[in-house]
Amino acid sequence: MNFDHTEDRRMLADSLDRFVSEQYPFAVRERIARSDAGYDPTMWARFAELGTIGALFSEADGGYGGAGFDIAVVFESLGRGLVVEPFLGTLVVGRAISLAGTEAQKAVLAELIDGRVVAAVAHEEPGSHYELAQVSTRAIYAGDTWVLDGAKSVVALGEHAGLLLVSARTSGQDDDPQGISLFLVPANTPGISMRAYPRVDGSRAADITLSGVKLGRDALLGGEGKGFDVLEQAIGDGVLALCAEALGAMKIVKDHTLDYLRTRKQFGQPIGSFQALQHRMADLLLEIEQARSAVINAAASRDADRTSRERALSAAKYSIGQIGTRVAEECIQMHGGIGMTWELPLSHYAKRLVMIDHQFGDVDHHLERYVWLGRSGS
Repeated sequence: MNFDHTEDRRMLADSLDRFVSEQYPFAVRERIARSDAGYDPTMWARFAELGTIGALFSEADGGYGGAGFDIAVVFESLGRGLVVEPFLGTLVVGRAISLAGTEAQKAVLAELIDGRVVAAVAHEEPGSHYELAQVSTRAIYAGDTWVLDGAKSVVALGEHAGLLLVSARTSGQDDDPQGISLFLVPANTPGISMRAYPRVDGSRAADITLSGVKLGRDALLGGEGKGFDVLEQAIGDGVLALCAEALGAMKIVKDHTLDYLRTRKQFGQPIGSFQALQHRMADLLLEIEQARSAVINAAASRDADRTSRERALSAAKYSIGQIGTRVAEECIQMHGGIGMTWELPLSHYAKRLVMIDHQFGDVDHHLERYVWLGRSGS
């Protein structure tokens, strides 16, 4: 099988890498990350004009990409610049709408692609421990109105989202895959309250409380109680995106460390000439290539059967979690004390790599899931 990118994807990667390098340098990224908004609406609009968001969606949805390798190309470039704009939420919410939305609901895809609407995923809950089926938020249908009550945690850029994808249970026990429904909820709907806060990697998130949130019947996305499969595929795209983002971040960390080893001198010679450091760096290069192979496999398996797709995603997320953490730790150690300083980009890349491990399931979760999927075959 040929895993070389198409000419269109290579052009997309080149143009996006150039834009991030020239228009989104580390100083600009830090200014945006430290702002109250946590992202720059003007920069978001420029990414949209560049076609970056459109590459995440298929032609049927108004984009020009939408395949697994399109997602990987875009997010690897974003990872190189530690981009904090709301690409992940847009991808996951857009995928869910594409899979299960009515024609009226799919009309919002155009607004997502051109950056007019910021979307966020409100699925994780306190105590859910990454389990996709663990949903205790409840939705009750009374007359022609859905009423939602519950709490969602760590919703990326939730405070600035115009549209929320909310999971709620309409039947079954709290850990039952059946009985989960999905809702498209305008963020300004009465009954929604948020507590926003910065995260360690410079991004922002919010905890959301839903108290008697009333929605029309057209807010239901897909069939009642049939949301798990849609959610799994949409979150799967998010897992692939995070893995590719980590790959891009690891490349920058590797490059910065190689430059440091070539220029930092001890005993009159570059420390990169010391055999012990050469061996450590060679091991890291092999680990990064292993991570790249895992991402390629996950991207290639995106449209495969469920078991193959989900095992490939869990294998990639496990590999990225382990390797990303090791790359961050090793590169900081090879830099010495300067590697931990706020002024050096390396420490920020390290924090992002560690944070990625904890989004949509950490290494322990995905290792267990990979084994369980292999045993159950479903």
